[in-house]
Amino acid sequence: MTIPLSVIIPVYNEAQTIGQVLTLLTNLSLVVDIIVVDDASTDDTAKVVAAHAASAAITMVRHAQNRGKGAAIRTALPLVRSDVVVIQDADLEYNPHELLILLAQIEEGAEVVYGTRFGRHRPLGMLGMHYIGNRLLTALFNLLYGTQLSDLETCYKMCRVSSLRSIGIDNDRFDIDPEVTAKWVRSGYHIAEVPIHYLGRPYRAGKKIRPHDAFSAVRTMWRYRRYRAP
Repeated sequence: MTIPLSVIIPVYNEAQTIGQVLTLLTNLSLVVDIIVVDDASTDDTAKVVAAHAASAAITMVRHAQNRGKGAAIRTALPLVRSDVVVIQDADLEYNPHELLILLAQIEEGAEVVYGTRFGRHRPLGMLGMHYIGNRLLTALFNLLYGTQLSDLETCYKMCRVSSLRSIGIDNDRFDIDPEVTAKWVRSGYHIAEVPIHYLGRPYRAGKKIRPHDAFSAVRTMWRYRRYRAP
């Protein structure tokens, strides 16, 4: 593999795991830069990131107020230095080593690649409510947009930077998953999927997404159903 990779990490109160994520990423030779957007954390997240940034290609940006995942990615996008970018959660539910699987698809010509948690079996540790909700949301998206995706809400979305900049990001919070997927589909991009492993965590361990986010996702799907590329 020869394509360098940029990684965007939106983070909020993940001091317990962000250091491990950064270590795993910096050990991947093809990761050329990591942009961490601290979304107004109140724990030691910023200190942990700063300690790692002293010896690696890590840039940290801090929001004065908590604005959400979408806003964090929008903040980071102008700082990306390579032609390919991926979103990485800070909580170790996803294994950074599997980014190489997605990157192989980019090397073969894909513009957008999703890491699907449903390619092999039910994801380990995924809450029952989240499993059902994700399957329903993905099925609804496929119905509205004529696609055959298996995991709309996966964090691992890798793409050519040009494709993400061309569609832009409007939503500040978790709505970005249906938003960018809808925009890519309506812009004519094919979304490839590759199976990945996943190890979910419970709310008591800091999981952020909540049931009400599903209703917001439905509204977002409906909003962009007639989207046309600029």
